[in-house]
Amino acid sequence: MKLLSGKVAIVTGAARGIGAAIALKLAEQGAHIAFTYVSDSSAEKAAALETAIINLGVKAKAYQANAGDFGACETFVNAVLAEFGAIDICVNNAGISKDNLLLRMTAEQWDDVMNTNLKSVFNMTKQVIRPMMKAKSGSIINMSSIIGIRGNAGQSSYAASKAGIIGFTKSIALELGSRNIRCNAIAPGFVETDMTHYLNEGEAGKAFLEKIPLGRFGKAEEIANTTLFLASDLSSYITGQVISTCGGLNI
Repeated sequence: MKLLSGKVAIVTGAARGIGAAIALKLAEQGAHIAFTYVSDSSAEKAAALETAIINLGVKAKAYQANAGDFGACETFVNAVLAEFGAIDICVNNAGISKDNLLLRMTAEQWDDVMNTNLKSVFNMTKQVIRPMMKAKSGSIINMSSIIGIRGNAGQSSYAASKAGIIGFTKSIALELGSRNIRCNAIAPGFVETDMTHYLNEGEAGKAFLEKIPLGRFGKAEEIANTTLFLASDLSSYITGQVISTCGGLNI
């Protein structure tokens, strides 16, 4: 028996990178997958991921939706319920970074990061808790970051949004625990994806590596493994926690 057989999972921002790895990992363990992507440029990758998931023997559908828009999230969740009939797992993974020193950061840059990274978590959680409360079961997994715990120069907006996710996660865990709905966060460290190619470049990459006790960057599949654990009954007595998946960077 697979860990998530028959479950329905939502993954936001899943056209590539960590989100795509999570969608595939949950599908491998029997979950039906509904996932989002935002831009037209990601449509081809989203379609390929949808096909790859279906080939694993489960149901899958890609939706073009902006998780930072409350109305779009409401429409998306209603469409998932109509198509799949339930929502058992919600992985709030959508995120961006617009790094800049505070002195140079614009209000628009700040708002873009907050809307995509933090407001999206509110938007989606607000929508999925109703069917979860009705079912008296659910797992909500929010993608924070080690930067939300440590902070980082030039990333004040990103750090603030990811720290906000941690506070939100702990509060929702307290609100919904009595309904058998768990809410946890994952704080990845430096993970190799097509968005973080700079990690392997010259002296900057070496400086990052020197800070990591395990001596290497993480892989998207390793974040997906943590997500699977929190999505499944293997973590049935875990809620309100932040799991740092960072190679020891947070020691």
